Amino acid sequence: MADIKAPVFPESVADGTIVEWHVTEGQQVNRDDLLAEIETDKVVLEVVAPDNGVLTKIVKQVDDTVLSDELIAQFEAGATAGEAPVAEQSAAPAQENQAADGGEPVQVTDKKDEADHKDQSPAVRKAAKESGVDPKEVEGSGRGGRVTKTDMANPTLKSDSNIKSDSGRPVAESTGERTEKRVPMTRLRKTVANRLLSASQDTAMLTTFNEVNMKPLMDMRAKYKDQFEKRHGVRLGFMSLFVKAATEALKRFPAVNASLDGDDIVYHGYYDIGVAVSSDRGLVVPVLRDTDRMSMADVESRIRELGGLAQKGKLGLNDMTGGTFTISNGGVFGSLMSTPILNPPQTAILGMHAINDRPMAVDGKVEILPMMYLALSYDHRMIDGKEAVQFLVTIKELVEDPAMLLLDL
Repeated sequence: MADIKAPVFPESVADGTIVEWHVTEGQQVNRDDLLAEIETDKVVLEVVAPDNGVLTKIVKQVDDTVLSDELIAQFEAGATAGEAPVAEQSAAPAQENQAADGGEPVQVTDKKDEADHKDQSPAVRKAAKESGVDPKEVEGSGRGGRVTKTDMANPTLKSDSNIKSDSGRPVAESTGERTEKRVPMTRLRKTVANRLLSASQDTAMLTTFNEVNMKPLMDMRAKYKDQFEKRHGVRLGFMSLFVKAATEALKRFPAVNASLDGDDIVYHGYYDIGVAVSSDRGLVVPVLRDTDRMSMADVESRIRELGGLAQKGKLGLNDMTGGTFTISNGGVFGSLMSTPILNPPQTAILGMHAINDRPMAVDGKVEILPMMYLALSYDHRMIDGKEAVQFLVTIKELVEDPAMLLLDL
């Protein structure tokens, strides 16, 4: 008999919550099959089978809080289904389930229903027996639309459902178009909320704005995008140049690349830039390491890789820890201007926005140019207004004349 334990969390992660069991007690699995998912403040961690065998006992249920390296299940290596000892509470025959009220047993004859039953976590099945609500008729808030224990506690029925509770009353009612759905905050959303609140209360945050003419960068991209993609296998976007421009600006203004640790100022001799990415689970900020050593192709490739992992919920803790500066691009959603909030302990964050054609005065004449507003939020305790403005102007100059990056000017 082997123990299945939660992963060892880093010091910055206190605990996690089991959000889903992908197998049930007594189920046979193969090595590296996904057993459970544990959501922490930053990422969702996967627990896989250490070998071929049978999961004999689930110790921690869905929605239970687990600590680093804590026992969550027991596993019998080398066993097959039916041979390994299984916990008594999960040993009910697959074809016959006793009714919760002690009445006549219910025969399960539909193979699809049986498969759905196995796909549900033990906590969901228990809640279904207690409430008399079929989980198949409940709107699921878990990954892939799975029904969780919390969904069963406050069920919202699907639009075509007429399921009623044991008392005969509807479990969830819809009065015309005025419907409500109560969903608990995920750990990630709670963490984001707490960090943003802390940033606004514990820092002297100030934002400075500027605007940048995107025409030179857009012309360069239009001219070389096909050659760039053919040579490097990745599309040429705007973010890579902004990352390289920010890296150069950070070299010139070390205070913007520093962080606060109590009463100490920590000046970082490396450039790890976080790029905010929107995912189904919320906003995450994977980090590009040593951007001063990366080419534009490296940056584009890494951003694409991290973005794909974020959408799948597969980012690791190492992908999101650290970071000395952050770039957020609200322009992809159409934002014209915003004041990005700091990501402590970092002391500054750059906000990119939508590109819009605007009339601009150029050499005494009015020209229509593609312009973007830039915003730099910074901690005034660390960075003086002069430094912040000069830092943002440096980024503006480098973006408006990309050749300066190549010539190191």
